[in-house]
Amino acid sequence: MRISIIGGVGSGKTTLAKQISQSLTIPHIELDYLCWESNWVKVPKEVFRERVADSLTEESWVVDGQYSKVRDIIWSRADTVVWLDYSLVTVMSRITKRSLTRIITKQEVCNGNYETWRKLFSNKSIILHSFKSYHKRRKKYPVLFQKPEHSHLHIVRLRSPKATQDWLLNLV
Repeated sequence: MRISIIGGVGSGKTTLAKQISQSLTIPHIELDYLCWESNWVKVPKEVFRERVADSLTEESWVVDGQYSKVRDIIWSRADTVVWLDYSLVTVMSRITKRSLTRIITKQEVCNGNYETWRKLFSNKSIILHSFKSYHKRRKKYPVLFQKPEHSHLHIVRLRSPKATQDWLLNLV
């Protein structure tokens, strides 16, 4: 299986990808680690695209993240897209809890990067980003799924954490 997991910021993409990776014993590729260097420095687009392409050489994998600049690489090689299409309330409560936990416990996000109180209350807030992008993504994905270049993909749209856990149990 070659699975791409997409969904709102904080919806649980990485958590689900880790569960799938462990259950199916396949590699887990976390796009944030390929995109960000330390000190929140974004790698150049071509470096990011090369890293993603290099990481998808295995027969099976699960990748989490939804960077549009590498979607063509991932989806052309994937056979399944799992869309965590949760309610705004669910996504916002999850991203808020996750951000606060990361700040309080000083949990690393990726590559030596951390969420901070300063960033949380700035215009670069991950919570603000999640809120602002929520409706845009919900409109965009069904349109993308209809494109001819994506006709090979099996689309799994999961609308609640319970539906996701049920799907995961059936996957294994």
